Formats: sequence, structure tokens, C-alpha cells
Amino acid sequence: MADPFPLDRHPRTRAVGDASVHRVQRRAKPAAPGPLKGKAAMFDQRLDPSFYDRVQERVVERIAAAGFDAFLTDHPEDIAYLTGFFHHPSERPVAIWLGADGRITMLLPELEREYAQSQSARAELLAFAEYPGVVPPFVTLAAGVRRAGRVGFATTMPYQRLAAARAAMPETDFVPSEVITQARYVKFPEEMVLHREAARITDRMLDSGVQLVAEAVAAGGDLPTEAELERHVTVTGTRLMYTHHRNIVISSLLAGGLVYSGPNSAFPHGLPSVNRLRPGDTFMLSLGCAVGGRFVEGERTFVLGEPSAQQRRFHDTIRHAQQVGRETIRAGRECREANRLCLDVIREAGLEELIRHRQGHGIGLGMHEPPWLEDGDPTLLEAGMVVSNEPGIYVPGHAGYRISDSMLVTETGAESLTTYPRSLDDCTIAL
Repeated sequence: MADPFPLDRHPRTRAVGDASVHRVQRRAKPAAPGPLKGKAAMFDQRLDPSFYDRVQERVVERIAAAGFDAFLTDHPEDIAYLTGFFHHPSERPVAIWLGADGRITMLLPELEREYAQSQSARAELLAFAEYPGVVPPFVTLAAGVRRAGRVGFATTMPYQRLAAARAAMPETDFVPSEVITQARYVKFPEEMVLHREAARITDRMLDSGVQLVAEAVAAGGDLPTEAELERHVTVTGTRLMYTHHRNIVISSLLAGGLVYSGPNSAFPHGLPSVNRLRPGDTFMLSLGCAVGGRFVEGERTFVLGEPSAQQRRFHDTIRHAQQVGRETIRAGRECREANRLCLDVIREAGLEELIRHRQGHGIGLGMHEPPWLEDGDPTLLEAGMVVSNEPGIYVPGHAGYRISDSMLVTETGAESLTTYPRSLDDCTIAL
């Protein structure tokens, strides 16, 4: 596979001041290589570094509108969104200080500096020696940024780090804010290219799972266990990327999901087990992947053999609720209203006691992120958002039934990014 971080995209660096503190001079970076041509064509997961300039401009506008002089976040997804730097979070803080003037500084440990450079991180880099350090990390940040009077901070920030920032900048008024979270709601066109490719791969993963079970049935031997099925679909997703993609971005999950059957699937987030599929089982493939760090999920519920009247009732109800849910997701509608209309289908079918969760949630750099399609979220849906549509019911001792698609909110409604068939006839595996 080609080097995912070509050396010709590395920024120049220069040391400033104390040897333990390094700053990277931000400079214009060359455009990322475009797709390869002809038979060698591959999907490039890395966004052009200039993309992050537009992201930062969007967030700076929101910072100024909120009356902040700067914004502080240490959330890995926010950092990837703002700069293109994906990393493994640890006790050593990595944080972004984005000023209302557009200057962006990334605080990071020295051991991560070269890694950030290799990803062409779109920020000035300010490195601290170690953690907890003779000089605490946020003291290094305070010395290296333009002090501000009123600073927003991400509400996801741990108390320990917020306390450290406040101790290092006692004159600063830190105010909790969802500025970056809300800026991430509406996707840029470049992000949607990544989401669409993730959806294509997720559909292939679903298909490969069904094929594995069908082949086992045809062979007349043992059916796969949940864990074997989960491993198979995960390999399918990752193999597709490593074969047809370059500059692969590995975030919290590359490909995978939850695979469960029979009573185990009655737990909405039950983990795959060594339970072996059996004739007559209801089983669920709850799958997804991330391309360029952008997620998609797709879930289908299958029946192994001729469905019983009970299985048909449960599956048809969820299929109807999910179809209505596709119609309720539209720009200008509150998330809570979309949720109510979707789940009303289940209530009207007399199955309200089997509901365990909301209609869905936002999807982006996180598999689960705001906004929430739930009774308590009044957020208005906007064109360009990506949300899940996944009503479900769960029958203790029997099985769970859930169908999920990742939906792009459009000006006129919603588009399903994942397209695997949903009806019970399409989700029945004959014995």
C-alpha cells in the first residue's frame, strides 16, 4: 500500500524558545494528490489540507457570533474536524485553541509532534515535553497563545483538564459552549463523498454476512457463531478499503459492528457471543465503517428459515416504522417531532412496551453524535445533516428487531445512504 502520509506533504518546522517547546510555522501546503487514473484508480481517504481552512472559517464565524475571543477543545473528533489530525487519545492532552482572529494552535505532547506533521495538521503546533511535566501542559499553552478574556470550551472537556486550563489562565473567563459540536452538524461536500463511500462498503458488509450464512446452509454443516460472523463482515469491510483505498484514516473504528442472534439480540447493544446461529433464529447485523474518519451505519434484521407469524408481525412493524421515519426526517422539522412520528407506528401496533430507544442520532466523525432524534431534542433538522433512522423493538427471551439506515437530510426530504433491502422477504434466508 502507498505511504498514507507522503513526505512531500510534511510542513516545515522550526524550534522556538525552550528546547522542550516547539512551534510549527503554518504555511500554505500543496494540494493533496488527486485520484489515480485508469486501472490503478483508488479512493483517497485524506481530504485536501485546504479543506480545513474552510472548516476553521465556519467555526471562527460561530466563535465571533457567540461573543468569544477564542475557543478551547480537547475532543479528538473536534481536533480531527478542525485540523485533519487523527490520534490515539491518552492522559497526555492534545487540545486546540482557536482564536476569533482565525489563528489556530494545537497543544500536543512532543512525542506526537512528528505524527501531526506527517498528517499535515492544519495548525501551529505547540509541544510540551511530557505529562504531568515540570511545566504543566496548559501552562505551555498559556505561554504560547494570545490571551483572551472570554473563551468558550467544549462541554465534552474533562473536569481535570478544564481545571488545569483555568489554573494556567486565571484571568480568562471559560464558558461552556456547543459551538464546534453544532458547526459539525452540516457536512461539507467533501465529507459527503466520504460518507457515501462508507455507505457503499457497509452495504457490501451486510451482503457478505448474508452470503456467509447462506453458504453454510447450502454446505449442510455448522452455521457460524455470532463472533465468526462478526469477524467475517469486519474483514470484508477492511479488505475493501485496503484493496481499493489509499491514505487510509484509522479512527476509533475502521469497520465492524454488532452481530447477535436469538435472545442475545433482545439486548439493543449486546456484544457478539460464541452462540451459534440456529434454524428459525432471528438475527441482526448492526454494521458500519468509517472512511476518512466519517462514519455510516446500516442494520438489518434477518430470519433464518420460514418466518413465524410472530416474527413476521415484529419485522413488518419495524419495517413500517422505519419507512415512516424516512419520511419524517426533513429539513425544518424538530428532531423530537421526527422521533415521535416514527415511534408512533410501534405504539399504534400495540408494541409500545417493547420500545427501548429513540429513533436515531447524528452521525459524522463519531458513530453517535448530536443531534438526537429523541423526545428531548428540539434541534431543527437542516439540509446537509447525516442522521440514523433506526427504530427497534426488543422481546426478552426471543429477539430484537431493528432496521437502520444512515440518512442525508436534503432540501426536500431525506436520502438513504445505505441501500440494502429492508423487507422481511429480502431478509429471510431459506433453509
